[in-house]
Amino acid sequence: MSYVQLATSLIFIAIPLILAFTLKLGLEKDILIATVRSIIQLLIIGYILTFVFESDSPIYILLMILLMIGAATLNVIRKGDGIPGIQWIVLATLISVEVLTMGLMLGLNIIPFEAQQVIPISGMVIGNCMILSLLFLNKFKDEVERSDEVIELILSLGGDTKTAIDTSLKSAIRTSMIPTIEAQKTMGLVQLPGMMSGLIIGGANPMEAVLYQLLILFLLLTTAATSAVLVGYMSYRKLFNQKSQFIGLTYRKDKQN
Repeated sequence: MSYVQLATSLIFIAIPLILAFTLKLGLEKDILIATVRSIIQLLIIGYILTFVFESDSPIYILLMILLMIGAATLNVIRKGDGIPGIQWIVLATLISVEVLTMGLMLGLNIIPFEAQQVIPISGMVIGNCMILSLLFLNKFKDEVERSDEVIELILSLGGDTKTAIDTSLKSAIRTSMIPTIEAQKTMGLVQLPGMMSGLIIGGANPMEAVLYQLLILFLLLTTAATSAVLVGYMSYRKLFNQKSQFIGLTYRKDKQN
C-alpha cells in the first residue's frame, strides 16, 4: 500500500466524524485525536521495527518488549487508582505473562528467536494482557464497592480476607475472561482473525495462516486466564491492612473527596 492509498483510506475516518457531528455525540475531537495519534505512533513504530528487524539483535528485541510492557503498564494503572501499589502489580503481571508464554514457545521450539516473530507475538500477548487487566480492574472495583458491607460482615463473623473477597474476586476474573472465550467460539465462522487475514493478504498459504492463528488463539486464552488471576490475587490483599481489616478503595475515595 502506498502513502496515496493510505490518504485515500481516510474516507473511513470521515464517515464516523459525520455521524458523530450529525447526531451530536460529542466524539469528533476524540476521533480526530485517535486518528492522528494512531498515524504518528504506527509510522514511528514502523521505522523502529524496520531497524530492529534488519539488525536482528537480541538486545533490540528485548528493548522493544520492555517498551511495550512499559506503555501497557502506564495505560492500565489509570484504571486501578483505588488499589495501592497497582502499578507494580500490573508490571509484574505483564512481565510474568510475557516470560511464561514466550518461554514456552521458545523452549518448545514452536517459534524461533527472531525479531519478525518474537516482537509481533509479544505485542499481541502484552496487548491482550493489558486489555484483560483493564477489564478485571473495572469489574473488580465495582464488585468491591457494591459488596463492601458483605465483606465487612464476613470479617466480623470471623472469616478471613480470602473468604470475604472471594465472591467479588472470582466474579471479576470470570467476567474479564468471558469476552476472550466467547470470541474463540465464533472464530472462523463470524470473523477471520487479524493475524490470519494479514498473512493471507500478504500471500501466505491459507492453511499456514490458520495454524499461526490457532497458536495466537491458544496464547490469548492463556493470557486471559493468567493475567486476570495474577492481577486479582495480588490486588485483593491491598484492600486489607495488616490486621486483616477491610480498608476498601481508599485512594480512589480520597481523590473524589
